[in-house]
Amino acid sequence: LQKQFTLGFVSGLEVAAARAQLAQAEQALPGLRKQLALQRDLLAALAGKLPADPLDAEFTFDDFKLPAELPVSLPSELVRQRPDVRAAEAQLHSATAEVGVAIANMLPQLTITGSYGGTATVFNQMFSAGNVFWSLAGNVAQTFFAGGTMLALKHGADAALVQAEAQYRSTVINAFQNVADTLHAIDADAETLRAAITSEQAARTTLEITEKQLSSGYVNVLAVLNAEQTMRTATQATAQAQAARFTDTVALYQSLGGGWWNRQAEGTQVGDAGKPARAEVATR
Repeated sequence: LQKQFTLGFVSGLEVAAARAQLAQAEQALPGLRKQLALQRDLLAALAGKLPADPLDAEFTFDDFKLPAELPVSLPSELVRQRPDVRAAEAQLHSATAEVGVAIANMLPQLTITGSYGGTATVFNQMFSAGNVFWSLAGNVAQTFFAGGTMLALKHGADAALVQAEAQYRSTVINAFQNVADTLHAIDADAETLRAAITSEQAARTTLEITEKQLSSGYVNVLAVLNAEQTMRTATQATAQAQAARFTDTVALYQSLGGGWWNRQAEGTQVGDAGKPARAEVATR
């Protein structure tokens, strides 16, 4: 372009515009190199290696395969796979059992112990004062004389159960929110990727036409440079859209505590994401 300016084919304004574009591209390079280095270090750490160790293999987006179809809705039963939901469910079961234990402890506990002595041939003689073979160890566990201690423990177990129920409900609601957010993100990613691909194809076609016009003398080099810049920007946008779709797909796996295909194979119907799962889970 500088040579064309010297020969008088382009103006100084066009040269200045090209230099501005070059400066902008050079300004973005350090940040891109930094991101590349950080991501390589992260990959090395995930692979159990030091940052200085070389990666086993290079890869591109084409090496990764997404599921052919990503769901836009999911059955509520899948949320039970999440570790936090399972932990809250186990805590709820434990709190329910503690209430049962507290109720059982409020009942008197009678213990009949064997002792040396005579015999009793009639049942009502077993507990008579003159019979020393059987003695009722009136071990009522001081239940009637505990001064309300057992009742207080029962109230404490009830309160713990209410807390566990609230925690379980909150955990399930957060899980559904997490899944819904990732499904919305995946749906938006698909639209963004389609638009980015269309834009890239249009930019590529524009570049091809501009190059042909340059060969025929209808445009100058600056037009080709602008078309190349537009195409590269569109290509970068497509790559970013692909990366976002991969990232949100991984987020969907995490929000479900795993995949969804293993449950669909068992006959679970897709499209049931709006059902509340708490009542079903809590009764099991």
